[in-house]
Amino acid sequence: MDLTIITKSPEDTQKLGKKISKLIKPGDLLAFYGELGAGKTCLIQGISRGLEVKDYVTSPSFTIINEYKGKILVFHFDLFRLSNIEEILDLGYEEYFYGEGLTVIEWAEKIENLLPRDHLKIDIKFKSYYERTISLIPKGDRFNIFLKELAKIENFRD
Repeated sequence: MDLTIITKSPEDTQKLGKKISKLIKPGDLLAFYGELGAGKTCLIQGISRGLEVKDYVTSPSFTIINEYKGKILVFHFDLFRLSNIEEILDLGYEEYFYGEGLTVIEWAEKIENLLPRDHLKIDIKFKSYYERTISLIPKGDRFNIFLKELAKIENFRD
C-alpha cells in the first residue's frame, strides 16, 4: 500500500515529518527522491524534531553525512554532489544503513542498488509554489506495516 499526502506549506511538510517520526525505529532507512528544492530537507527537519533532535538540521551537501543526536541517532546523507559510488563505499555505508540509528538519504536514486531490501521510499514532487505531493512507497514488510500504522494516526491530516 502506497500512501500519498499533499502538504500545503513547509510547516505542513514538517508536521507530516513529526507524524512519521512517531513510528520510526532504530535501524530504519528512509530514501528521499525529488527535485532540488522539493522539500526533502524540510521533511527530514520535521522527522528530526519529532525525534527530539536539538540541532538545526541542514543538508550536508559538502560533507555527504551529518549525524544528529535525538531519541535515536539520525544519520543524514545528502548525495547531491556524489560523483561516483566509490565515495559512499569509502564511508563504510553499511554501518549506517544497517546500524541502530535512523538513516535518511537525499538523492537516494544515486545509490539505489545499495539500499537495503526494507526501506521507505519518499518521493516529493512540486504541486504548486508551496504545495507538495509526497508519496510514501514501502519496500519490504517493515514499511508495509509502517504505512498502515501511519494511516491510522489520529488526526493524520491536521
